[in-house]
Amino acid sequence: MKCVICKQGETRPGTTTVTLTRGESTVVVKNVPADICENCGEYYLNEEISSQIMTMAEEAVRLNHEVEVIQYAA
Repeated sequence: MKCVICKQGETRPGTTTVTLTRGESTVVVKNVPADICENCGEYYLNEEISSQIMTMAEEAVRLNHEVEVIQYAA
């Protein structure tokens, strides 16, 4: 797929780190499967993985965690 950000690179399968912030909470999820632009590094998550990441982040916020670092596990 052509990257929609830089419009030059092609995406390739790999892993990335996703960082989400809401209010005072920051959630970092490492080793997330994604398609990553070979030119600019922008990553794209599929719908299933996005949903899982959001669920992890919502749980951390619900538990009032200020910083949460999670290893992604399928």
